[in-house]
Amino acid sequence: MPKAGAEAKPESHLAMVRRARRINRELAELYPYAHPELDFRNAFELLVATVLSAQTTDLRVNQTTPALFAAYPTPEDMAAAVPEEMEEIIRPTGFFRAKTKSLLGLSAALRDNFDGEVPGRLEDLVTLPGVGRKTANVVLGNAFGVPGITVDTHFGRLVRRWKWTEQEDPVKVEADVAAIFPKSEWTMLSHRVVFHGRRICHARKPACGACPIAPLCPSYGEGETDPEKARKLLKYEMGGRPGQRLSPPPEYPGAPAPALGAG
Repeated sequence: MPKAGAEAKPESHLAMVRRARRINRELAELYPYAHPELDFRNAFELLVATVLSAQTTDLRVNQTTPALFAAYPTPEDMAAAVPEEMEEIIRPTGFFRAKTKSLLGLSAALRDNFDGEVPGRLEDLVTLPGVGRKTANVVLGNAFGVPGITVDTHFGRLVRRWKWTEQEDPVKVEADVAAIFPKSEWTMLSHRVVFHGRRICHARKPACGACPIAPLCPSYGEGETDPEKARKLLKYEMGGRPGQRLSPPPEYPGAPAPALGAG
């Protein structure tokens, strides 16, 4: 187990790449069921859910989207929505006025510019209102099978803790990490890293003492190192609690999340 604050020789780039790839293999064993934690049935639903996920939890989005998609199942339906009515539906996700504006804009753009279909190219997706590179990569990787690295707050935090990059800018983080791994790994790597960040490697108090990849982590000791105390910090299925999806994939070992108002 690495010692917090221990002096170590500078790591070569090659050694870092080898360590990074080993971390990815370890995460694949730890989270063989890693998946996008937003409920969706098609590319349009994933796009909308990802836009709604800004500044809130996937759980809150998943609890909100059933009513949203029941009211507006297609881009054409959503583009014709009365703004105040949509605002009321998505209010639980926060920033509901700005998100309503984005959803109305992207739905109209899909209707007018893409024949009501979500495009499968990054350069087209980022032209949609409210859709940046992160959202585009989520949609490409999970609705179209196009490899992409999704740099959210969890991903950025962990790859900096692991010394895969020193960058803060998401585009530069994406470029640094993309250079370490083959393209075929990008989408699943993103899921595994985010899963780990949500369950074990938390922002304020990582559960270092319960982390299976602690021996590979240069930041070991930033969090709780006592195994018993660390285990109490584990979240979602790792801590014996429900996950974020109301409709998780069949291989997910945890319990589904409760519907809105159910708990």
